[in-house]
Amino acid sequence: MHLSDRTLGDWLEHWAETTPDKEYIVYSDRDLRFTWKQFNRRVDELAKGLMAIGVEKGSHVGIWATNVPDWLTFLYATAKIGAVLVTVNTNYKQHELEYLCENSDMHTLCIIDGTWDCDYVDMTYTMLPELKTSQRGHLKSKRFPKMKNVVYIGQEKFRGMYNTAELLLLGKNVEDSKLIEAKRNTSCHDIVNMQYTSGTTGFPKGVMLSHYNIANNGFLTGENMKFTQDDKLCVCVPLFHCFGVVLATMNCLTHGSTQVMVEKFDPLVVLASVHKERCTALYGVPTMFIAELNHPMFEMFDMSSLRTGIMAGALCPVELMRAVSEKMFMTITSVYGLTETSPGMTQTTIEDSFELRCTTVGRDYPFTEVKVVNPETGEDCAPGEQGEICCRGYNVMKGYYKNPAATAEVIDKDGFLHSGDLAIEDENGYYRITGRIKDMIIRGGENVYPREIEEFLYHMPEIKDVQVAGIPSKKYGEEVGAFIILKEGATLTPEEVQDFCRGKISRHKIPKYVFFIDQFPLTGSGKIQKFKLKDVGLALSAEQGIEII
Repeated sequence: MHLSDRTLGDWLEHWAETTPDKEYIVYSDRDLRFTWKQFNRRVDELAKGLMAIGVEKGSHVGIWATNVPDWLTFLYATAKIGAVLVTVNTNYKQHELEYLCENSDMHTLCIIDGTWDCDYVDMTYTMLPELKTSQRGHLKSKRFPKMKNVVYIGQEKFRGMYNTAELLLLGKNVEDSKLIEAKRNTSCHDIVNMQYTSGTTGFPKGVMLSHYNIANNGFLTGENMKFTQDDKLCVCVPLFHCFGVVLATMNCLTHGSTQVMVEKFDPLVVLASVHKERCTALYGVPTMFIAELNHPMFEMFDMSSLRTGIMAGALCPVELMRAVSEKMFMTITSVYGLTETSPGMTQTTIEDSFELRCTTVGRDYPFTEVKVVNPETGEDCAPGEQGEICCRGYNVMKGYYKNPAATAEVIDKDGFLHSGDLAIEDENGYYRITGRIKDMIIRGGENVYPREIEEFLYHMPEIKDVQVAGIPSKKYGEEVGAFIILKEGATLTPEEVQDFCRGKISRHKIPKYVFFIDQFPLTGSGKIQKFKLKDVGLALSAEQGIEII
């Protein structure tokens, strides 16, 4: 096994030549199907269309869209030109959009009409009022001087914007030789993708990732699940996030597998797609698997074609892993990593035991060095000792865009990237993530790790999902707060939860405050924003007249 020097464009052309008539992208809910050859042709047309509107090597092209059919066309079209695709979180609101467009020096922004609670077209006009009086391609924005074009992904026409059909038409007038030249000038070490970290701390930062970073990470992820050309992966995680664009898309790209796409997560569409297309693999964050398993129509669908997949993006409860294994027939693996590590640094494999796949995030990827260090001293921790998990290798980002100071804060002089996460390595090289350095609750000098309490509370049959976070306390600094989502029809009182803990976990770990809520505050990529739970807890206490002491 070795790392590949192919660019994304090289990989795509490899399969277009090797298996031209095999399906690459399928939207089962509308029977839209592209073979490798058809898709590659569309990518070339779109790439030439983008070149016609001034996109060139190094240009930053934003994509603000759910998993629509042309999302991947834009990914590969920019990759072939040597441009950088900047992914925009689909949940972004006005000021976040403007911050990202400004910070990333965006040249062209590609948008859909919006999501259920956001009108992207209106928000784009608010940001770029000049669009309404500009000819397409002649945008001059005072506030965003680098921004030259807006492209609407679809057939509709909007003032000042190109649409996909027009770009494809413009592409027909560009000589093939220009695209061939652009591809020749593109190296696997060029930046191909820029993702803004969720911003669970401070302002989001643009993570610069190369072809080499993400294609190889996708390949090695698939190897851990024994992926081949015969696999069909159902992709319902968002493409703007590493989970979708790397662990899913790059895995399929490097193994010649089929991607069965779901435009916007809907458990019913996921179940129907797996059933109809005979998918062999499925990905999701824990909340997605919970929604699928608890869907009232779950029993109607045949899941027996599934063999493997990834549950990631959050810590995965053992009971959920067991249900997925028994009812969905999947040998599920876990990937641990960060956007900054492209993203995977450790993964369990399908050959690991159920216990290891439930309780650890596996061992380090090939060609990757992972270690646990003492956050205070920087010295390596012994097996069984908790510290900060760090990583060095081909998968570490090129850096944060225009932010060398922030880059230097996370990548040390030896090239190790510091994750901010706490972990323990066992004597066999398997890692357990025990929390974030900043999530740790310090109650009267005792360190409390939310993960341990969450795992314990999952044993209560009434609980569908639970998160534990610190609630400020005058007496102890922080107290333990449990935020619980109940299963449908189930009832519990705070006292019952506390009674369940008594005598089974240390007294200082028993949740002092128990809140029943309908949903957790999430980032756009579906990660739970633990730091917001504190405010949720304080607000609910005030509402319910609970005194916080």
